[in-house]
Amino acid sequence: MTLNVNTNSAALSALANLNTTTNNLTTVTGEISSGFAVADAKDNPAVYTIAQQQRADIQNLKSVTEGLNRAQSISDVAVSAGGSVSDLLNTLKSDALAATDQSLDTTSLDALNSNFQAILEQIQQTVSAASFNGDNLLDGSLTSGLSFMANADASSSITLTGMNLALGGTTISVPSNGDISTPTAASQMLTLVESSITNVNAGLAALGAQSSQVTAHASFVSLLSDSLTTGVGDLVDADVAAESARLTALQVQQQLGAQVLSIANQMPQTILQLFSAH
Repeated sequence: MTLNVNTNSAALSALANLNTTTNNLTTVTGEISSGFAVADAKDNPAVYTIAQQQRADIQNLKSVTEGLNRAQSISDVAVSAGGSVSDLLNTLKSDALAATDQSLDTTSLDALNSNFQAILEQIQQTVSAASFNGDNLLDGSLTSGLSFMANADASSSITLTGMNLALGGTTISVPSNGDISTPTAASQMLTLVESSITNVNAGLAALGAQSSQVTAHASFVSLLSDSLTTGVGDLVDADVAAESARLTALQVQQQLGAQVLSIANQMPQTILQLFSAH
């Protein structure tokens, strides 16, 4: 090996190796502290781009979930209120049927009619109160439908279709001033109540189907979001256990590199020893 005062090639080589080890040590330390193998675009441009696209989809799915949760609440309120209306109609039917009895006196008919009127008012109140965040599927305001985003790019939607449970309408044909004060009037009301019960129950079946659809899709969106999150983790997360082992190895290499550099820096002193021998 040639000894050279001006250029210490051994020291330069040792310094280059030490710098490489230090850079690797910095990278590993960063991965362990952040938990990311790909923290930004400079680490791996292609993987970072894919991960960012997936993160955008995950964020969009959060908006989808929020909308579906709102749809579920609106639907649940409507189904619950619709069930109450159905029960009230059954009570109306019982009162109307009882009032068709020709043997009842005026006092009994008046009592039945008074209860009949009270239930009609309760139906109106129930329908009016069946609102969530200002949306009501039972009062006829949303018969054209209420749409909610169903996927991350908003290319599809889920629509809740409302119905009109107003008294005297096409679904509940019993008028708000329905009267069963006579057997004849009660018979007429009984016919209207029975058809109304059939219509309301059919509408409730449709509302229930919509609610089930929203629940199922919300569950799917949640699973999809979890899968995307796992996928992003697989792309960018660091293997902390492996990197910890690598950290230990690099720390040893750094110490050895520093020692080798120190030895290499001392090599030119050998020339002085050659001259001192004379």
